[in-house]
Amino acid sequence: MLEFVAKGLAKIFGTKSERDVKEFSPKVALINQAFEKLKSLNDEQLRAKTAEIKAIIDADLKSIDEKIAGIRAQIAALAPEKVHEKDALITEIDKTEKSRDEALELALDKVMVDAFAIVKETARRFKENGKLVVKATLRDRELAAKKPNIEIQGEDAIWHNKWIAAGNEVVWDMVHYDVQLIGGMVLHKGKIAEMATGEGKTLGSTLPAYLNALSGRGV
Repeated sequence: MLEFVAKGLAKIFGTKSERDVKEFSPKVALINQAFEKLKSLNDEQLRAKTAEIKAIIDADLKSIDEKIAGIRAQIAALAPEKVHEKDALITEIDKTEKSRDEALELALDKVMVDAFAIVKETARRFKENGKLVVKATLRDRELAAKKPNIEIQGEDAIWHNKWIAAGNEVVWDMVHYDVQLIGGMVLHKGKIAEMATGEGKTLGSTLPAYLNALSGRGV
């Protein structure tokens, strides 16, 4: 009887996964619109978009980060015997960090459309152009010394779309479809994304990985 009722409710209201897809679908259109606008940028301008998004996130978290830094400064200034005062300040940091996590989630949601569009456009350029050419940063030069697919030519860093993984050559030839955009949003929300074989689970994971890396606290 309960199973019959559950099936009846699912027909009326849809399953949980169907409701999730319905929730995320409008953002797919926004991501694809932002993706189209990025095509006019050169590789260096596309890379600069990451810094722009990080600046938005940092601005949203600035007051909380300043508060945490202030509390840590108070702890550092206390004498070693001020144990109880330190414990109270540490507890205050823990509470503030929880507030920061909530603010970070809102900040990431705000920039998600642009972030996903950047990853998709980067994937398209790798597939269609075979490389990305940007002005070489110190980090580019460090990575080029370790990774053969990154080449330094004068002032430029060239990121090639081929590399060796587990002894085999890998060629990047994928661009995110709508189902992978939805899968990326599902993963970002901490939910499980169940996709059929060949639907691009790994490709979909690049989206929330990039988005959450923008926080500067790892993924």
